[in-house]
Amino acid sequence: MNEELIYRLTKAVYGRLGPGADDQTVEQLVTDIYREIEPALDKNGSSYSSLQSFPTTDTVDSRSPEGSAERMIISVFGVDHPGIVAGVSQILAEAGCSIVDINQTVVQGKFAMVIIANSSRARESAAELKERLRREGEKLGVRIYAQREDLFNAMHRI
Repeated sequence: MNEELIYRLTKAVYGRLGPGADDQTVEQLVTDIYREIEPALDKNGSSYSSLQSFPTTDTVDSRSPEGSAERMIISVFGVDHPGIVAGVSQILAEAGCSIVDINQTVVQGKFAMVIIANSSRARESAAELKERLRREGEKLGVRIYAQREDLFNAMHRI
């Protein structure tokens, strides 16, 4: 994926929807828009001249990593109790995802965890995996948010 284009699309969508925009809605809109214009991109992911004029007021920081559509950023928050890491890890294992990196902490009984998972061999779509993680979070009494790494990186540079 072309990170600069994703960044520009994300910025435009947030600009139109305003500061109260739901991250999942923005992610889905950007994904849908990108899929529609993807055929107009050349094999290297560069835009043809008609897409080069897409409006933007910022330039992309070329030092920031692009991220991957094959990795997911999974955030988990809630009150600490046994089984949270196991529950999330089990969903990822069942889906065929591997954990690339994991960091978790407990502060005064509050649990927080971030997982970077490789989903290149996943047996389900990112949307299906996100929904399974969300449902598991409900069972565990925690909030679980999942997003493709490339979209996460593009959205969090705004």
